[in-house]
Amino acid sequence: MEAGLTRDVSVELQAVAVGELAGVLAAASPGAAVKITGFLAAKGLRSRSPVLHLNTIEFLEGN
Repeated sequence: MEAGLTRDVSVELQAVAVGELAGVLAAASPGAAVKITGFLAAKGLRSRSPVLHLNTIEFLEGN
C-alpha cells in the first residue's frame, strides 16, 4: 500500500545462502514459492548494491 492505493511491485535482488541453508536452497525447484528471512548488506566495499543474506527459508505449498 502506498498513499492508500494497492501497488504491484517487482524487484530482482541478489541473495546469499551459506552452510546447510545453501544445500536446501540448491535442491529447490526454480520458481518455487518461498518465505525467507535475512538481512541486507552491501555487496562489498566498492559496491553498495544490496545483497540479501538468508537466515531462514520456508517452502510454501499451493502458492
